[in-house]
Parts: sequence; structure tokens; C-alpha cells
Amino acid sequence: MLARWLPAAINTRPAEWSRAALGMALGTLFSVWVCAQVFGMDVALHLVGPLGASAVLLFAVSSGALAQPWSIIGSYLCAGVTALLVAQVLGRTLGSACLAAGMALILMCWLRCLHPPAGALALTLVLADPATIALQWREIGPVMFGASTLLLTALAYNNLTRTRYPKGVAEPAAQAFVSTSAQNPAICADDLKQALAEMEQFFDVTPQELEQLIQASERHARRRSISAVLAGAPEHR
Repeated sequence: MLARWLPAAINTRPAEWSRAALGMALGTLFSVWVCAQVFGMDVALHLVGPLGASAVLLFAVSSGALAQPWSIIGSYLCAGVTALLVAQVLGRTLGSACLAAGMALILMCWLRCLHPPAGALALTLVLADPATIALQWREIGPVMFGASTLLLTALAYNNLTRTRYPKGVAEPAAQAFVSTSAQNPAICADDLKQALAEMEQFFDVTPQELEQLIQASERHARRRSISAVLAGAPEHR
């Protein structure tokens, strides 16, 4: 029971931790600083929480679906518009802030741009400081400006440090000849753990979860194969 609460082992090396940490720090600092030059320090500091959380995903888990460019741009726009609408209709209270975050989540799921820090952004925009409230609908400006600056920083830093970003469509691996006895070997969690370690990147999935996914896929493949055989079998009269 208690073992379920223990964290899974990280399959990356300290060099990757340092690369991600430096990028996260520089990306957050640069995006907040640039935003402050345009909209003022008070407004920029009000966005530092969501931007810092986004930076963790963009620099440490850049291969994940939650860290792709459309996720950050689309989610920040969803959270900004939803928060300002709710604030105008229901006022700036804790209840309306939580409602705005929930509505933003539904909108992000619908538009396929789920990004967790945008939930925090919706909360902070409803419960904003006086300087940010004074902007009214112009709050969208610093929100999208900060998100865009952070995204551009991630694009530059990740690729300069040999981490491909954004995530592209993986090219199919070349099929090598294997003997009949070596075909379809059983894949276990240890094999997946070693494969993840070779890639030296953060992946938001555990070897055990990958093992379950592969086993489920194999079951569906067997069922599909059996169905195809039965469908092609001649009918007996």
C-alpha cells in the first residue's frame, strides 16, 4: 500500500537536470523581464507563477504533449479570456476564480491545448493586483506576450542544447532482419527502463505504465488478427 506512494525512479542523468534547471531559470527570468519592460513590473510579477510553472514543462519535459507550442499559446488564451469574462460577470472572488479555472480546463480539453499552469493563470487573473485589474481586457496583452516570449526562449534554448523541440512526428525505425526465434520477444518493465535511460530525456510516464500500454496493444492486435482470420474463412454449409 505504502509502496504506491513512492516516486518512480528518474531515468535521466544529472547533466539533463542541470540543463533543464538552467533553461527554466533563464526562460522565466527573461520572459518576466521583457514583459516588465512593456507592461510594468507589477503586472509582470503577477504572471511569474504561471510562467515559472510553464517553464518547468517547456525545459524539463519538452517532449510531453502538455509542453508543445499550441498547448502553451492556446491554454494561456483560453485561461485569459475565460478569467476576464468570469471576473466581469461574477466579480473577483475566490469562488469565481475557481469557476474560471474549471471553465478554462474544459475549454482547453475541447481545443486540445491542455496545459496545467493555465489553470493557475485563470486563478491569478481573477484575483489580480490593482495594477493588473486596471488593464481590464488589456490584460490579455501581457498574458500572451509573456507566454510567447517564454515559448521563443524554449525553442532557442532547447535546440541549442541538442534537445529537439517542438516534438515532431517520429520517423519509423528501419526494420532489421531477425531470426524467427528472436521475433516478438516479450518486453518487460526493465527493458523499457533501459530504453528510457538511453534517451536521456524526461518522459512523463513510468516503465510500468508503458508495459501496461504495450500489453494492452498486443491484446488488441491479437483480437484484430483473429477477427481478420475469421472474416476471411470460407463459410461451411
